[in-house]
Amino acid sequence: MSLTRLILIPALSSEPAPFLIVDAGGHVLERGLLAFDAIETPAAMRTVAVAPGAEVLSRWLDLPAGRPEQQRAAALWMLKDELATPADRTGLALGPARTGEPRLVAAFSLSLVEAWTDYLAALGVRADAIVPDVLAVPEPFDDEGLSAVAFGPSVALRGRGFAASVQPELVDLIAAGRTVTPVQATASVERMLVEAALRPAINLFETRGVRAEAGGSWRRAVVLAAMLLVSPLVLTVATAARDEMVARTLHRDSEAAARRVLPGLAPTVDPVAELERRLAVAPPPGGVAAATAALFAALEPMDGAELDSLVTDPAGGLRATVTYPNAADLERMKAAMAQSGLALTDTATEAADGRVVADILIGGPA
Repeated sequence: MSLTRLILIPALSSEPAPFLIVDAGGHVLERGLLAFDAIETPAAMRTVAVAPGAEVLSRWLDLPAGRPEQQRAAALWMLKDELATPADRTGLALGPARTGEPRLVAAFSLSLVEAWTDYLAALGVRADAIVPDVLAVPEPFDDEGLSAVAFGPSVALRGRGFAASVQPELVDLIAAGRTVTPVQATASVERMLVEAALRPAINLFETRGVRAEAGGSWRRAVVLAAMLLVSPLVLTVATAARDEMVARTLHRDSEAAARRVLPGLAPTVDPVAELERRLAVAPPPGGVAAATAALFAALEPMDGAELDSLVTDPAGGLRATVTYPNAADLERMKAAMAQSGLALTDTATEAADGRVVADILIGGPA
């Protein structure tokens, strides 16, 4: 019978570790605690450890194609401003690649993973995989909601393409107005852990520089895991998570407002981009006559500027071709039109005989 042991690594490594043993069908065969003073050595079997997630930065990134090493390097560069550990002491694990979707990336301190490994060795076990507790929580069905599960002193928050482990008093701040659904029933949490044991969302061992074997004193694990409670990376992760949630909320509100303005828009079309496109070619305020007058007023003080053509655009704006001696004149023209409350866009620009020829579109408010 194929068996899997799941171990919950506590926030303080002086504490024993709860464990489950499940079969291939997900049935729990045994529950208990692993302690340092155990008389019998735990049986050898596939082992998955669930570690405190507060020190693991989880992000979903659009990574370039390439080998895993290249993708890890790209992810490290993308996350450089969010990490508190040096690059050479930072591990990066990649989740499964799914076509057309951002890829899950977990960044973490190599020293802390080594400490967790030493802790497990002191219990007499060797893990085949380590997954942060926040990624043991499945994504909720509600796109706008968050699931919340308490693991020790922290709360794991999981949403669609979002994961963060925070202190309880920061939950509302990080949620940024999204609905938080606590998962408190023991049976529900246990089902999550069983699924994580059978199919881990990510494995922190699957990265360069991380070893599954213990190599140091387990006392180092006690010290490093205790440092978890005061590490500046906890605050860094919480701040980054809050900023991401706020950005998501603002983007969601912008999309909702744009769809109210464009009620017949297809679900697959980006409403914000479509609204910006329509505003760019909308009839200018005051009509074509007012836009023409403003254009002449903008060209008049520019020595050597000429209006070569002027036509009404079918979309309601005004198209013109202008010639001017200096490339900087275009910015002067845009500024003058903006003072009249009009937007000017150059759709094509080319140099001819030392002069600049530009096709411009006037439409919509500046």
